[in-house]
Amino acid sequence: MSDQLSEKRLLSVLEKKGLISFQRARDLYVNRFELVKQNERRRTKQGKATFNENRDRPFLFIDAIVALNLKRKDDPSKTLDEDAIYQTLAEGWGIPFVKIDPLKLDLNVVTTTIPISFAKNHLVLPVTISQGKLTVATPNPFNLEVLEDITRACQMQVNAVVSPRSDIIKLIEEFFGFKRSIAAAEHQFSGPTVDLGNLERYIHLKSADELPSNDQHVVNAVNHLFIYAFDQKASDIHIEPKRDVSLVRMRIDGVLHTVYKLPKNVHSAIVSRIKNLSGLDMAEKRRPQDGRIKTGKKDVEVEIRLSTVPVAFGEKVVMRVMDPDILFQDLASLGFSSVDMEKYNQIISHPHGLVLVCGPTGSGKSTTLYSTLRKISTTKVNVTTIEDPIEMVHEDFNQIAVRPQVGITFGSIMRNILRQDPDIIMVGELRDLETAENAIQAALTGHLVLTTLHTNDAPSSIIRMMDLGVPSFLLQATLRGILSQRLVRKICNACKEPIEMDAAKLHALGLETGKSGRLSLFHGKGCQKCRETGYLGRTTIHEVLPYSDAIKALTVPDTDLAVLAETARAEGMASLRESAVEKLLEGITTYQEVLRVTSSDNLL
Repeated sequence: MSDQLSEKRLLSVLEKKGLISFQRARDLYVNRFELVKQNERRRTKQGKATFNENRDRPFLFIDAIVALNLKRKDDPSKTLDEDAIYQTLAEGWGIPFVKIDPLKLDLNVVTTTIPISFAKNHLVLPVTISQGKLTVATPNPFNLEVLEDITRACQMQVNAVVSPRSDIIKLIEEFFGFKRSIAAAEHQFSGPTVDLGNLERYIHLKSADELPSNDQHVVNAVNHLFIYAFDQKASDIHIEPKRDVSLVRMRIDGVLHTVYKLPKNVHSAIVSRIKNLSGLDMAEKRRPQDGRIKTGKKDVEVEIRLSTVPVAFGEKVVMRVMDPDILFQDLASLGFSSVDMEKYNQIISHPHGLVLVCGPTGSGKSTTLYSTLRKISTTKVNVTTIEDPIEMVHEDFNQIAVRPQVGITFGSIMRNILRQDPDIIMVGELRDLETAENAIQAALTGHLVLTTLHTNDAPSSIIRMMDLGVPSFLLQATLRGILSQRLVRKICNACKEPIEMDAAKLHALGLETGKSGRLSLFHGKGCQKCRETGYLGRTTIHEVLPYSDAIKALTVPDTDLAVLAETARAEGMASLRESAVEKLLEGITTYQEVLRVTSSDNLL
């Protein structure tokens, strides 16, 4: 074992780089054997694989340090995690550190360069091939014999980079496991591969061993897709048939990333497996179908909403991941300013009336509604929801799915709901006059009704309700308030850095800050953690409009939207753009993101 990987050397590097104090380093070294034993007992109790005592001694020690969750000396707000340790060691060794982005790995490079047994035994992961040179990631760059073996086997120059050990193990399992499943499935589908989907029909006689949807290889491949999506915090999974391949794309922080390119001849089997899990008709490929899958992510149940549709080259599947950690949140964590939070709490505290949550598809309305229901739901009230479809099953709510084929629509079911003694009703969307009239009727008869509208801002929702055919006097009697919202990406904390910008330049771009001179802002320079985007995660910007007497007086058939908006602003409503600018000045997002999300004329 290289001296560079000895416990004393590891602690010395961490201490010199300022991550731990000298006293902490000495204590860790003195207690190194007991720390390792304690950590191994913990891992065994959790059912995790243990290390090889001799070969992995330094990694045992690093793992034990990580398990302590120590505060960093240079920044007590951060813990001494595995990434920080390996990055610091790599700097001390003079070897590049790479936090591997799974979305940028080539499946073939990872899985065909070296055997899985070799990769597992020596913890090496092929990352890229460029200009005849192979880059491999490993936690132990000093195992020169292994690097030489790879050089001889691949006939390429090999460069080593340092990556965290747990990342290497996880990626080896994920990529090799997925590749094995796909390769086995492709082998069983060997034969004629001409398939033009719904453009043309190519008929060939199926062999007896053609791959069924319950084949273990297909089962494993689909499981890998779900686990991968959960790990990457993807909100949507797209499986798209093309002429020669099947694309797997995932939406992360609102942006689609191509994850895999699969052989076309396994596409049908994977789609059939997914349809089987959701109870859809596997034989029906010409009509759109909707379904849902309930599965587990660690100790939490996750629902996946499924939609299939026939496209040019076959059947496309889109799955929306309904993660309860995202849908059910504390309202205070959703990005409200203190003023807007107070206004919204006042709106939803009414015992009866109508509350509108507005915004386009993908603006976080479902999260706001579910989080609101969880806040106001108690054992003393009856909460009933009407949804199309039910986004997330929650046992505290009585949830009804819209099913037009059996006569259950938003409008028709409202009449039945009122006989179920509800206190709070959530209607997924006001789509037509019938639904709106029934929602208004429920609000008039002593119920609190929360629902959504697809409008650009809060004032225009009043106009939209009257356009649907709701009389102005009924709105005046029932409306309690309107919330409009959008999602903006947050700056990645791992690569966040300050920048300066002149307030006049922001003013020229349409961003009024109320300040002058040079402003201190932030942006993300891009790192592995945020996939070089500079953004990680999203937050909400809001427009909260309480239904005041002044707004009520303007709710007439010939009202002017501009006058409505001006009155709302005069009463203290901050616009979506102003809410976004506030997050810009707080260092939460960037001016580019503010312009992207609030660029329409209605939001200026």
